[in-house]
Amino acid sequence: MSKLISVEDAVANISDGMSIMAGGFMGCGNAHNLVQAIIDAGLKDLTMISNDASMPGYGIAKLVEQRRVRKLITSHVGLNPQVAVQMNAGELEVELVPQGTLVERIRSGGAGLGGVLTPTGIGTLVADGKPVITVDGREYLLEKPLRADVALISGYRVDKNGNIWYRGDARNFNPVMATAADVVIVEADHLVELGDIPAEDVVTPGVFVDYIVTGGSL
Repeated sequence: MSKLISVEDAVANISDGMSIMAGGFMGCGNAHNLVQAIIDAGLKDLTMISNDASMPGYGIAKLVEQRRVRKLITSHVGLNPQVAVQMNAGELEVELVPQGTLVERIRSGGAGLGGVLTPTGIGTLVADGKPVITVDGREYLLEKPLRADVALISGYRVDKNGNIWYRGDARNFNPVMATAADVVIVEADHLVELGDIPAEDVVTPGVFVDYIVTGGSL
């Protein structure tokens, strides 16, 4: 059965209150057309898991600006002033996670692990309420795995089986997020035929991908 569907049909897999992982860095590598379709569909109360909150008017920043996000789990937010505005007004819950810890929590979620041990955050506010485990005399925080209902992935070249090759920095967070969601939707900048991506260049195998939409960078 073909994985290729319309953007509107893809977004029909998302409901109010769901958790969404969005790959990319500063909006580069966001699935821009899917983000706009979420806005057009009127979806709200979302939990967004992303490296950052992008920049004003670009990528997933639009979801924050439209107040569609209830909770944001991310590593930094300084480029999007709306995050601070809504957080200070009590309209947006923000969980800040060190970047390396964030990607490892996602990776462990995708791998079916019970979490990751990291020394990052020991002795800081990051450690509040988290188990501390001692290994060979050194303390580590137990950071629990992260998964999402849906992952929005952006690929530069995607074949009709969903195999993905990423270009440059747009790869950021996309491959690991594709392993850690119940439904994975990839937005293809360029949809290609089977075999057009050499096997050794496939970064995300199509087995992880549920749906493909055609897009293109905005």
